[in-house]
Amino acid sequence: MRGINKESDLPRPTRVKNKSPASIQITAEQILREAREMQEADQIRPPKQKITNVTELNEYRLHKRKEFEDLVRRVRWDVSVWVKYAQWEESQKDFNRVRSIWERALEVDNRNHSLWLKYAETEMKNKFVNHARNVWDRAVTILPRVDQLWYKYIHMEKMLGNVAGARQIFERWMVWSPDQQGWLSYIKFELSYKEIKRARGIFERFVQCHPKVSAWIRYSKFEMKNGEVGRARNCYERAVELLAEDEDAEQLFVAFAEFEERCKEIERARW
Repeated sequence: MRGINKESDLPRPTRVKNKSPASIQITAEQILREAREMQEADQIRPPKQKITNVTELNEYRLHKRKEFEDLVRRVRWDVSVWVKYAQWEESQKDFNRVRSIWERALEVDNRNHSLWLKYAETEMKNKFVNHARNVWDRAVTILPRVDQLWYKYIHMEKMLGNVAGARQIFERWMVWSPDQQGWLSYIKFELSYKEIKRARGIFERFVQCHPKVSAWIRYSKFEMKNGEVGRARNCYERAVELLAEDEDAEQLFVAFAEFEERCKEIERARW
């Protein structure tokens, strides 16, 4: 039989090497306060309300709408409140109310392009195509300088297979002389349908709107890619005539010379 454990068998007590007070003292009050704050942060959310009949559903909706109406009355300039209100009504599938909320929000701030985007996207998501068209049309009329609205409007028509409609929207947009990317998007659109002649016509208007070396070089490369050597050379010649004194003229001359070299026109390249 084993005897009673010897003193040497017992665990040794931990020795405190540094008995001086800590540099930062933590009070009991601080410990309790931090514990309470952690508890509040980790508070369990109340269970979701379970609705069992139409009466309870109507009461819930009435209560929720009153909350939102009180909120928009207090902070009507806060766009996020209107968005949440509209999204909640969307979850209730009451689309007349949804539209009413978006329209009220736009009465407050119709220069806010994010409201137009969310409004139109709501209509699209729920397959109300004509309503979405109406929203996009109003949006680009009020905010024609916001490129994103035009892109989204065109994208919707493309997804619907409405090529003529998308082209018409592009034409409306080009009237506003957008930046180079807007014109190039239109050209890319036409090329995706193999509309070379249409793309050429847009390029002509593009270089008139943006008479820059980079625009003319793009135009020439487009013609070259389509095997139109004569047209490509004509683009370079016209560009040289117009932009010989431009700050980027050197870039134009280099591109023109490289073009002639590819065409095996060594004398022309030297010129």
